[in-house]
Amino acid sequence: MIAVAAAGVCRRYGRRWALADVSFEVPAGALVMVTGRNGSGKSTLLRVLATAIRPDLGTVRILGHDVRAERDVVRRKIGLLGHRTHLYEPLTALENLAVVARFLGADPGRGALLRQLEEVGLGDRGDDPVQTFSAGMRQRLALASVLLQRPEVVLLDEPYGHLDAAGFLLVDSLLQRLRAQGATVLMATHLMARGRKLCDLGLVLEAGRLVFAGAAAQLPVPQGADAMGFAEGA
Repeated sequence: MIAVAAAGVCRRYGRRWALADVSFEVPAGALVMVTGRNGSGKSTLLRVLATAIRPDLGTVRILGHDVRAERDVVRRKIGLLGHRTHLYEPLTALENLAVVARFLGADPGRGALLRQLEEVGLGDRGDDPVQTFSAGMRQRLALASVLLQRPEVVLLDEPYGHLDAAGFLLVDSLLQRLRAQGATVLMATHLMARGRKLCDLGLVLEAGRLVFAGAAAQLPVPQGADAMGFAEGA
């Protein structure tokens, strides 16, 4: 089954094409790295897939549903971690997860929400206001909010951002868990070495155009630490 299908997708900001004729397919259950220079279109692509913005041209289908005609259906099947965490600062970590649960029409209870926090290393901070959290802790809580939704398609924009070494390992573990659960994951990241090791497939964008689509292990490796604007990660 094809989980994500894009055909001739274009998105323009003013006179600049952020995405230009992007086409690819992702099979269900795949873990995909989306990479490229800053400004190459990675975040724009994820936002189009998440129905946050509409493509100017082309079609996108998520699990067979058109993102234009069936936006509400698509939104129930995806989880998005964007650049902004969209957390409620005055509320505690537990209260933030409870808000997400209520939005989903669920009431999992304090114990279940605490277990979700434990999965991201915040089990002892459930009653602390988010406004007291570091950037890395907020990133962990945002990840917990996405996982709470149990989405079939997960879209992660720089999930390693603001995290320390322990946080990197946490994201690695969460990605493996999502794969084991059968979720399809598209992850925008600059960490090519890590992506090559963890992901099944890779997409490389350059100035809005898709210049590589294939096995992650075959991704072209930049010459030097920052030859193509990519930061390597261990």
